[in-house]
Amino acid sequence: MSKNQNSFIKKQKAELKRRKKKEKFEQRLERKAQPKDGSLENMMVYVDEFGNFSDSPPEPTPPKKQVNQSKTHSKGAVQNK
Repeated sequence: MSKNQNSFIKKQKAELKRRKKKEKFEQRLERKAQPKDGSLENMMVYVDEFGNFSDSPPEPTPPKKQVNQSKTHSKGAVQNK
């Protein structure tokens, strides 16, 4: 009885191995069929302010207005020396 189980397990393992080999071969063919473009634009990755990766460049932020520091004091304020 153990001989039948051994041969059944052996056949299952062989079938699994054959199926995996076929899947790997098909995956390899799919990878080879895809076009390979090593241009710089395809290799570029942009990082946004939060650290996330994206393929498109971030939108430019409008420049911030600078506040004039000399106008922050009022005319009536007395400065301590």
